[in-house]
Order: sequence, then C-alpha cells, then structure tokens
Amino acid sequence: MSSRPAYPHVVVVMGVAGTGKTTVGPLVAEALGVPYAEGDDFHPAANIAKMAAGTPLDDADRAPWLDLIGDWARSRAAAGTGGVVTCSALKRAYRDRLRESTPGLVFLHLTGNRELIAARMAARKGHFMTTRLLDSQFATLEPLDADEAGVAVDVTPEAAVIAERAVAALRQL
Repeated sequence: MSSRPAYPHVVVVMGVAGTGKTTVGPLVAEALGVPYAEGDDFHPAANIAKMAAGTPLDDADRAPWLDLIGDWARSRAAAGTGGVVTCSALKRAYRDRLRESTPGLVFLHLTGNRELIAARMAARKGHFMTTRLLDSQFATLEPLDADEAGVAVDVTPEAAVIAERAVAALRQL
C-alpha cells in the first residue's frame, strides 16, 4: 500500500479578506491529509505594514509574495505530498503566475456577500487587514473562469461545514 496521500494536488484557498481562508484552509488540509501553509506568512513586512495602514497592495507588492507561495506549492507538488496554502489570488493574472510555477494547482474559492464578510472582519481582533480594504478586494476580485481547475464554496455556514463541502467538491475534480 502506498503512503502517498489520497489527494496529492496542491490546493490554493482563495478569496477576499475575511472569507475564512485561514480558518478553513487547515481544516481542508487535515481532511485531505496534506501539509498546510498560511499565505500571510509569506508576506514581507513592508506588505503587512502597507495593508495595516489601510493601503491596498499593488501588483508590484504582490509579485514576490506570489512567487514565494508558488515556490512552496512547487515543492509540495514535486515531493508528491500535495498541500493546501491560502492566498487571496484575486486576479486571474495572479492565479496564472502561481500556475506557471506549479502547473496543476487547484483553487478553492471561498465566496460570500460583502455584508457577511465585513461583519466577520469587524469581529476579528489583531489582524493587519482591516475592513477599509474590503471594497478594494471586491473590486479586484476576478472569480474563477470556466477553464481554471477549482471550485467555489459559499462561506455562510460554519467553518466545519464549509470545509466539508469544499473537500467533497475538490474530490470531484
């Protein structure tokens, strides 16, 4: 019997700030039996300071961050372990950049309405991303196109239900 995980893909949990990527990502990774990485940990200090000040990142700010996440994903794919990593990946161009480093990535797009997400963001404490940036996140968001491997899951229910639905949908890919 092989010791390889049943789900060797690398999954990028994407969506606007406040959709629950950091909460759902580890639950999905655990259910799939793969390693997990928090995308925020790949941000340089300058990016975090910029967002904490209420200034949206631009493409130049995001490029090195995306490359580091791509490096992590590529190493998981090369090792055959699969993995789950969080990354807003709001634009198709960002997802394309990640796929350039790691062909075969699968995206889990966490979706929800602005009011729900704003309420969740307002309730969380100590996070650098404030609700002031939520409008810019929604303005930047380009949902998955039909030719992109991935699934969209609504974030209205509790995290365990979201993760369960996500895993079921991912296993159908």
